[in-house]
Amino acid sequence: MNKLEQRSFYSFLALYIISSFLFILLSGFWYYTAQKSSHESNDYFRMRHISDMFSNAVIKAHMKKKALKLPKVDPLYNITMINHSGKIVYGVEPNGFIIDKNRYFKHGDDTVLISDSAHGHLDIAYIVIESDRLSKLLHTLRVTVISIMAMIAISIVFIAWILSRLFMRPIREKIDQVETFIKDITHELNTPISALRMSTDRALKKAQYDAKILRNISISTKQLFDIYTALSYLNFSQKEQPAQPCDLETILRKSVGYYKELCNSKKIQIHCESTSSTFSIGEHSANMLFSNLISNAVKYSMPHSIILITLKNSIFTIEDHGIGIEKEKLKTIFERYHRGTEYAGGFGIGLSVVKNICDEHNIAILVTSEKDVGSRFILNFNAK
Repeated sequence: MNKLEQRSFYSFLALYIISSFLFILLSGFWYYTAQKSSHESNDYFRMRHISDMFSNAVIKAHMKKKALKLPKVDPLYNITMINHSGKIVYGVEPNGFIIDKNRYFKHGDDTVLISDSAHGHLDIAYIVIESDRLSKLLHTLRVTVISIMAMIAISIVFIAWILSRLFMRPIREKIDQVETFIKDITHELNTPISALRMSTDRALKKAQYDAKILRNISISTKQLFDIYTALSYLNFSQKEQPAQPCDLETILRKSVGYYKELCNSKKIQIHCESTSSTFSIGEHSANMLFSNLISNAVKYSMPHSIILITLKNSIFTIEDHGIGIEKEKLKTIFERYHRGTEYAGGFGIGLSVVKNICDEHNIAILVTSEKDVGSRFILNFNAK
């Protein structure tokens, strides 16, 4: 990846990860807070239930004048009963807090419940319950939440990396297309420009202008004009020429004549048979339609071959005897910047232009081709 791609890649990755982490943190905090509140409520009601069981046992023993039988509870809970004189009747000394009223509070790692639910029976003033059970539950909860958040974070980083790569893939493909396009343009421009330079140098040295030099200059100039026309079509801000009825035969004959010199230089013959056909289309669009197809046929035809062109009953056919197109590549030949072969150069927009014009004017297009035999393009202007 180049610097621009790296910047886009890591910007997307950072934005995705940071936003995801913030969401994880908020979700984890909300979950921990909700669970903590639930555990605190459960702990309070559990302690209250234990104090009620001890109070009921005290009251029952006092009312029935029987020996006190205390219920068994979870060893995590320390139970202390204190009489009105402040002496411990049952249990152990409370851990450094004042016992003076009903309350539920946290003391160090323990939670404490002080209850007077015995109501003085058997001289029991307070029942004190201590436990670190809540602290242990919250510690386990924190570890669990942090572990889950860490696993989710790792998964998100992995997913973010994959998504970033997928996000960059079409950009990478477009960049590759643009880079290839620029290289192809450079190569395509180099040929006619070099020919022009050499021809003009020869003409200046000879101080005279023979037919061969003028023909080379003409061919090179037309090649440059073709490149300019194709590139100008890519300018989407360019307004489309309004459609109007025009004679396709006249435009076709001009296009064939335009490529006559190039055909002669490659020893290629064009046999054109046409009849008058009227169609509503911009003259510039019709010219590009025919020119791109003829240019492709000339470019990919073998020397000393024949290109057959017909225009009858509003059906245009052009057939060359050239390198042909592989069957599996026929579906992609109209994609912009796509080149089915490296033969004869080009930068992959000619057929894309043809397809766009056909789509705009509802012209049906059919392609048949056989590798090393040739290709045939058929345009049906009556497709409406």
